[in-house]
Amino acid sequence: MIDLTWEVLNVIGSLAFAISGAIVATSEDYDMLGVYVLSFVTAFGGGAIRNVLLGLPVSLLWEQQTLFLLVFVTISLYMLFPRWIMKTWNRWGNLSDAIGLAAFSVQGAILAAEAGHSLIAIIVAATLTGTGGGILRDVLAKRKPLVFRDEIYALWAALAGALIGLGWISGPWMTYALIVLIVALRMISLHYLWRLPKPRVRP
Repeated sequence: MIDLTWEVLNVIGSLAFAISGAIVATSEDYDMLGVYVLSFVTAFGGGAIRNVLLGLPVSLLWEQQTLFLLVFVTISLYMLFPRWIMKTWNRWGNLSDAIGLAAFSVQGAILAAEAGHSLIAIIVAATLTGTGGGILRDVLAKRKPLVFRDEIYALWAALAGALIGLGWISGPWMTYALIVLIVALRMISLHYLWRLPKPRVRP
């Protein structure tokens, strides 16, 4: 049951990230290939960066064949039925994205902790796994990464990494409680438009 729940969260997050990549690609007038590429980069880019930094085989990504297929089918549906997909996204997109952020950041932190890395490495792994795909998406679309300027986003991924790195989270149920906490914080910050302070002095 626990493994199944984790897989469901992973699927929800991957599909949400993929759709966000497709939306950005469409808004930038990318062709069909560009939509697929940006979608896959957004969905799997964070995990690839994490694996490189942690010394894990990047080839681990290719073992997710079912997830790759689900992303491909979802993006194909997006291009065939954009209004239906966008209607669903407008209703559930932010929640799905928050679930992806939480699940991916916790996953990255756990992998780093199990590999015996330091607290800083665990926080970085959590942050990059949760936000790396979105950063790559914005860079490829020639945009300033949204996670660093418009919303409190990466901070919640770093928080998940810190709690796991400090050893405050143990066992599957505490892990799921952490995921719920990160999702709740993300949705609350989105609802109340929380922002991190910006430097007052500009060069």
